[in-house]
Amino acid sequence: MFFDPVNPVHPVSFFMASTNPARGMRDFLPSDVRKRNYVIGIIKSVYESYGFEPLETPAVENIETLMGKYGDEGNQLIFKILKRGEKLRESLESAVESRESESVALDSLTDLALRYDLTVPLARVVANRKNDLPKFFKRYQIQPVWRADRPARGRYREFYQCDVDAIGSSSMVVEAELISAVSEILRRLGFDDFTIRINHREILRDILDTAGIPAEKHTDALVAIDKLDKIGSEGVAKELSDRGIAESASSMILELFEQTRLITESGKDVNRTIVSNLLNIVSPEVLADIGKIVQYAGDATVTIDPSLARGLSYYTGAIMEVNVPDLGGSLAGGGRYDGLIGMFGKEQIPACGFSLGLERILVVMDERNMFPTEVAATSADVMVTIWNDETVPESLKLANELRSHGLRVVVYPEADKPDKQFKYGSQIGVPFLCDLTHEDIQSGTVSLKNMKTREKATVPRDKAAETILNSFRVAEK
Repeated sequence: MFFDPVNPVHPVSFFMASTNPARGMRDFLPSDVRKRNYVIGIIKSVYESYGFEPLETPAVENIETLMGKYGDEGNQLIFKILKRGEKLRESLESAVESRESESVALDSLTDLALRYDLTVPLARVVANRKNDLPKFFKRYQIQPVWRADRPARGRYREFYQCDVDAIGSSSMVVEAELISAVSEILRRLGFDDFTIRINHREILRDILDTAGIPAEKHTDALVAIDKLDKIGSEGVAKELSDRGIAESASSMILELFEQTRLITESGKDVNRTIVSNLLNIVSPEVLADIGKIVQYAGDATVTIDPSLARGLSYYTGAIMEVNVPDLGGSLAGGGRYDGLIGMFGKEQIPACGFSLGLERILVVMDERNMFPTEVAATSADVMVTIWNDETVPESLKLANELRSHGLRVVVYPEADKPDKQFKYGSQIGVPFLCDLTHEDIQSGTVSLKNMKTREKATVPRDKAAETILNSFRVAEK
């Protein structure tokens, strides 16, 4: 027996369901959430310091909003949602009657899709709400997206993106500010070995034209080139061949990229040498634009890399990516997409954005032990015990007194043996234990125990919060 999507009341057979989340999805335990919140907090702080405003969009979009915006490979990774109820029944009957092909029939059964990224929804919002937004709209957005991808290290089917975008200006100041903001975030998180690579879609087009690749094959070539970091030169050469690119063109492109790699590894006047290597291939105007971005980015270390492709088809100008040595793939990426908003309206509006990969940042920070000790610590500063049923009201009252001083307080929920309450306090990693016995209640005192040093002290009840806070201050010095 099975679940009938058209008739949800259809009986089902009962079986033991797996307790694992769906493949490519994850549960986050408290320590995981604290780490995520720590990273997101820094990202928000930096974005807001640059004047970017928060935006949120729905998890579900109309399918026509997403389809055709990411290239053929991107379209295949969109999570589509079946029509519901009578609409699904009608579509099924229509597909059967018309004897449509399997792909056409499947497409006719879907009308919505899970959000694939945050950029296309932003473009839809700007086109839809243009009159409600300022001339130059700077926004950040931190929300989950979904892709029907093959899960791998640091790659999931549901994951968060941390986007920052500037709408309304074609100035290279936009790219430079985005690079600066992302650089500041990574430095504040503790990264000191990241590389920011930059390229331009016009540089790639000029290289492909010079190699003799016809315009109708440019997309195929870019999809293959985008995999250079993953499959290497030989893999790209094979894929270019499989996509109908001549061997002579493939060799010319890969030789240029190898020259770039050697220049970069030399570490000597890298950007100037790479630009010199491109003078006879790329238009001076595009090279000047790239030069401005590098100049305006200030302290951020930016390297020009003509092999950087980025697979999304909506990019029109500068493209950027951030890499670290111990992670295949990128920590962040983005670029200019001046034509995307126009797909939803009559007006072409310039736009540029950068997206930080939260999941990959967390993977690297975990593996490198980059999180401050307090981030993974318990969410409570002190635990109040319950001595017996008669002391419950006073224990709850004490907890509120401590909270009024800014302390995070957990109350052991029932009367229990002292050693069991102590064991629980150790398990959750709480720094202090507050005992409130009958004697303490009568004398107006509290029995404090430092869970780290095992030291005990009896203090006046109205001084308990101050004693705990002072201990934290000493520990921070």
